[in-house]
Amino acid sequence: MTAAALQPNRTASRVIPVVRLHFVNRMTTVWTPLLVLAAILLVNIAVWALILANTGPDDRADVAQGLQYSGASFWIFVYMMVVAIQAMNLTFPFAQGFSTTRRDYYLGTILAFLIYSVGYGAILTLLSLIEDWTGGWGLGGRMFTAVYFGGGEWFQRLFVFAGGLLFFFMVGVAFGTVYVRAKARGLIAFSLALAVVVLGAAFLIGVTGSWPAVGAWFVSAQAPGVVAVLLIPAALAGIAGFFILRGATPKS
Repeated sequence: MTAAALQPNRTASRVIPVVRLHFVNRMTTVWTPLLVLAAILLVNIAVWALILANTGPDDRADVAQGLQYSGASFWIFVYMMVVAIQAMNLTFPFAQGFSTTRRDYYLGTILAFLIYSVGYGAILTLLSLIEDWTGGWGLGGRMFTAVYFGGGEWFQRLFVFAGGLLFFFMVGVAFGTVYVRAKARGLIAFSLALAVVVLGAAFLIGVTGSWPAVGAWFVSAQAPGVVAVLLIPAALAGIAGFFILRGATPKS
């Protein structure tokens, strides 16, 4: 058997332990977000029930329309970005102590975050289907099927949730690699540079009067189209993170 044939197995044997490393602290990455998600759902159901109990028959139509909008589930996307930053900061020195190469560490990290994205995307998709089947948990409320998540078949919902989570994971990877390499000063500089880019883009859209066109694109693309476009900067963030990490050391 040639060395070339053995190479994939050797790579997998070095990458898989890194993947497992990111699943060691399940309390932070698995149980805490699920418990918080359940708590938020229960609070929303209680609030919806309280609102409907104190709403007259004439106002129920307006209230029902208002319950279609909820940003309560967005927290999990931001939470996963923070998880990515913390995970890289905690696991990179540990992996380097076991002589794991930066390439293998990075591949294992990306694979772990991809697994998390699909896993949580599946959970959110299942909850969205339950929400549909129960008519908004029996109250007409929408937390996982809010208008900006779109509708469609289960696989479209899975793509929206998993793709959205992967975008935030990759943004977290970019921030995490900057922190691992340059610590707080580098992270502040990177954040400021990113803010300048985002504000500059917003300013350019404003001065050219393009906001109506941007809004029309979001409406026409719908949630799957928007997420598909977000995967482009997610890929760029992943590539940038790899090159940033190449110059990082555990003590830098």
